[in-house]
Amino acid sequence: MQKKTNTLGSWLVYLLPALFIYTLFMAFPLIDSLRLSLYSGNVPQDRSFVGLGNFARLFGDERISVRYWGAFTNTWIFFIIHMVVQNGLGILFAVLLTAETMRGRHLYQTIIFIPTTFAVLVTGYLWKLMLNPVWSGDFFVSIGLPFLKYPWLGDTKTALPIVALVSCWQWMGIPTMMFVAALRNISIELLEASRLEGASGLQTFLHIKLPLIKPVVGIIGVLTFVNNFNAFDIVFAMENVNGAPEYSTDLIGTLFYRYGIAGQHPIGIPDAGLGAAIATITFFLLLLVVVPTLRSTQRGGGE
Repeated sequence: MQKKTNTLGSWLVYLLPALFIYTLFMAFPLIDSLRLSLYSGNVPQDRSFVGLGNFARLFGDERISVRYWGAFTNTWIFFIIHMVVQNGLGILFAVLLTAETMRGRHLYQTIIFIPTTFAVLVTGYLWKLMLNPVWSGDFFVSIGLPFLKYPWLGDTKTALPIVALVSCWQWMGIPTMMFVAALRNISIELLEASRLEGASGLQTFLHIKLPLIKPVVGIIGVLTFVNNFNAFDIVFAMENVNGAPEYSTDLIGTLFYRYGIAGQHPIGIPDAGLGAAIATITFFLLLLVVVPTLRSTQRGGGE
């Protein structure tokens, strides 16, 4: 018993620094943000308790609510594009990279993963230049692709999908590598048995591979959801914090930045309480989606 106590004490010595850092930079700001959503005012000395007043303003004030629901809808569209394109292609690439007949897989893995090493601001700026018809229009015309000479980022119908696709291009390497690792952990005996039974490649994937990597699919889905509902940098790099053009690329992350940190144009005075209210709603939305998803995908994952 004494030995177990000493072992636990030795582990706590190593855990305490990490616990302290997590509490200081993660747990405390989260709890303080929840508290701040119940107050008005930016200076601590001038803050006053308003209860649910910030939430009432968020949904009751027409000028604010229209911006919130617009950003909320755009964020869901942004997330769905990532789920379909980024994760869909990620699992397709993973299946191809783990095929026995695949040649040069290490080269292709490197090509797919390289964009994730780029800074988001650099990626956004380069794609913004390439998509600008003033810079790249003549080049597309010269190679016989004149339809690409179009102000993609200036059209309210195409701006959000284009920004989302650029984000998918940059981060596709991460789910691809996670799917590759999961597929490589599948027992070779199971795959051989399915082949002997005459199962096609599609049948093997749907009935053997996909169920066995279900926990990884759930984790990737959760990470995609959380990351996209916190997205900010790619929109900032390719458009601006106002979600141009005409708020068509405005996400919850940019909305929170404008109201809670920078201040909404044209006044430019931040509203910490309203920003905290936006963050609080996002936090509970993440919990509402993440917890059931993890429970449903992780249960029986190893069976």
